[in-house]
Amino acid sequence: MNNDEEDDTCRIYKILLLGDSSVGKSCLLLRYCDDTFQDVHLATIGLDFRLKTIYLENNKRVKAQIWDTAGQDRFRAITKNYYRGAHGILLIFDITDKSSFEHVRNWIEQIKEEASEKIIIYLVGNKIDNKSNRVIANEEAVKLAEEFGLKYTETSAKTNENVEPTFLNLIKDIDSIYGDKDNENYGTTIGGIKKGKKKCCL
Repeated sequence: MNNDEEDDTCRIYKILLLGDSSVGKSCLLLRYCDDTFQDVHLATIGLDFRLKTIYLENNKRVKAQIWDTAGQDRFRAITKNYYRGAHGILLIFDITDKSSFEHVRNWIEQIKEEASEKIIIYLVGNKIDNKSNRVIANEEAVKLAEEFGLKYTETSAKTNENVEPTFLNLIKDIDSIYGDKDNENYGTTIGGIKKGKKKCCL
């Protein structure tokens, strides 16, 4: 099979990184895609994205189109346009920043308004390398995730702790739903509420 044929059969999954400014969205993207980390990182202006090829079980090849979104309020209108066609979201907060955790509910409300009801969402507590400044306990984050029917995981872009497994598990969950072109079961919704089936946009 040549590369063109491979591209024709390769599923592309759109993933959004959401959360307040400075929670580490760009750092997580760079760590996962380039295995690099920058202590000082300029705020994302609007949106940026990377494309990464992943090999799943049985050497199945998929591509993740990962969108890094700006967290500042003034860019929210731009960000909202990119919910369309998204298959998964990493909703990220900083475990050392209480306000970023408190704003998770606001982000979930926006997701409900703009994204497919069937989108897969992981709640991610980032910067776990900074244990001395932690203000959000694991138990508190797990409780919030359970309230909305989300999976919860913790990461450190700085030390690379749990970064690849977080992205990979989300992609596997997406592929389990969207991997079969004839499969219209779109899985778990926010709060576990399911509505009518829809065709996905790839």
